[in-house]
Order: sequence, then C-alpha cells, then structure tokens
Amino acid sequence: MIDFSDKLKTKKLLAEKAEMFKTIAHPVRLCILVTLIREEESNVTDIQGCIDVPQPTVSQHLAKLKAAGILSAERNGTEIIYKIKNEEVKHIVEEILQ
Repeated sequence: MIDFSDKLKTKKLLAEKAEMFKTIAHPVRLCILVTLIREEESNVTDIQGCIDVPQPTVSQHLAKLKAAGILSAERNGTEIIYKIKNEEVKHIVEEILQ
C-alpha cells in the first residue's frame, strides 16, 4: 500500500504507475502481453498471430514494452525471443482480463 506521509515519494510512485498503465493500455500491447502470459515466451512472428496487424507494427509495440522494462528479449540465432519480466504487469493483465 502507498505511504501517503511522504508526498514527494508518493507523487513519484504514482507517476511511475500511471506511465506503466499508459504503456500497457493499447489493444496490440495487451494482446502481446496475453500471448506471452499464455506461451511464457515467443518470437515476433508467433506474437503477430495474436492480432491482425503488420509485423513492423508488432515490433514497434514490442520495442515500447521492452523500453518500459516490461519485456525482456533474448536473441536465439536469427530470432528474438520475448518474455514478460515485470511480474506486476503480468498480474495486472491477468486480473483485468479474467
């Protein structure tokens, strides 16, 4: 729970959480996250099957999620394997999409 006695710390924490929500609050990014929750890890080609958008669009959304610290990416030969590394986001998505 948030400790509201330290206003500066509270403001910073709430700004971070709001930014996280903004990052995941997009249908393509939610679909990516749901796919990664279900599959645990996947590449861009498999993730693209989640929603009907071009591969470059999926790659842009993956990059945003990775930059926000929500996903990790690991090269495996010529492909990149994505995983959710932020457990808080994983739990939030699981809760809102029950």
